[in-house]
Amino acid sequence: MKIFKLTALMLVVFCLSSCKVGRFFVYNVADIKDHKIFANRTVETGDSTFYFTQGIEEKPDSVVFDGETFDFDQFLKKQKSVAFMIIRNDSLLYERYFRMYDQEDIIPSFSVAKSVTSILIGIAIDEGLILSVDEPVTKYIPELKPNGFDKVTIKHLLQMTSGLDYNEGYFNPFGNVATFYYGTKLRQEIPKLKLKYEPGEKFEYLSGNTQILGLVLERALKDKTISEYLQEKIWIPLEMEYDASWSIDRKENGIEKTFCCLNARARDFAKIGRLYLNKGNWNGKQIVSEKWVEESTKVDRSEGSPRYYQYQWWLPSDQGDYMAQGILGQYIYVHPEKNLIIVRMGKKEGKASWWKVLTDLGKAY
Repeated sequence: MKIFKLTALMLVVFCLSSCKVGRFFVYNVADIKDHKIFANRTVETGDSTFYFTQGIEEKPDSVVFDGETFDFDQFLKKQKSVAFMIIRNDSLLYERYFRMYDQEDIIPSFSVAKSVTSILIGIAIDEGLILSVDEPVTKYIPELKPNGFDKVTIKHLLQMTSGLDYNEGYFNPFGNVATFYYGTKLRQEIPKLKLKYEPGEKFEYLSGNTQILGLVLERALKDKTISEYLQEKIWIPLEMEYDASWSIDRKENGIEKTFCCLNARARDFAKIGRLYLNKGNWNGKQIVSEKWVEESTKVDRSEGSPRYYQYQWWLPSDQGDYMAQGILGQYIYVHPEKNLIIVRMGKKEGKASWWKVLTDLGKAY
């Protein structure tokens, strides 16, 4: 009997620590401290560091929300923010941290990582590792051929118009999100995916698209991990202030969870915005082609793509602005006409409409 109980206990512990369902019930939905529960690869910064210039503080006097008037700091805190930055002309106009966070604290990107994955795809195309967005995904993942993916292109994945059959529900322990977020066998799960629409017919925001892109990128890189590529092509050239990490599905030979899990500091996320603000150029060096930046952030309604989404970037208004966005209210907002970058990182989304808050700030600055 004692041996039976001990064996049962060991099975429960194993399931809780390893099985996707067990991990779902232990950790439940996405949390701002999730970077601590997953295996990861370190992304190191280089010897030089870029700093934004410290400017004279500018911020809104107040914010009206739900019929009440709040001081701007008070509003951000009430909406569960942990970091907020406003940068114009490379000058830091506002930087605040809340809820015991400071500039050195790691913050998970969640789906902001989708936009970073898009940048890496663009660089890989610039370098000829991937020939074109029009290539079929099955060139890199032939295991998907039996499931009808021959017509799915890299562009379809970037635009979220692949027709993928994927449940984006965040509260289903048996669904795709639990499998991809908490699972430990992403390379084996991807070939199981199927289609429910013809590619290019309909936009549907699905994280599975970006994880397929991750496997495409990994195979195009061949002998280099995605984290190593990020370090070489972005983290060191952009003179990031801190090391980062990218969560992987398993400790041994894992693959980066490209749909969600880049972990970094707010100041370094802001530099991703600066790279795109400067059309892929960093202080005279072209990191990713200007053509890729333009294609990634322009309105393009072709092939089922909506006005507000393009190449893993959101287009929140008609001002020419665009942004990366994550589930707990993580944002890198860029307004090229105003030479403006805003970073908002959250413990939770809060009740505010951040699309409206950010676009209103874009107009005001």
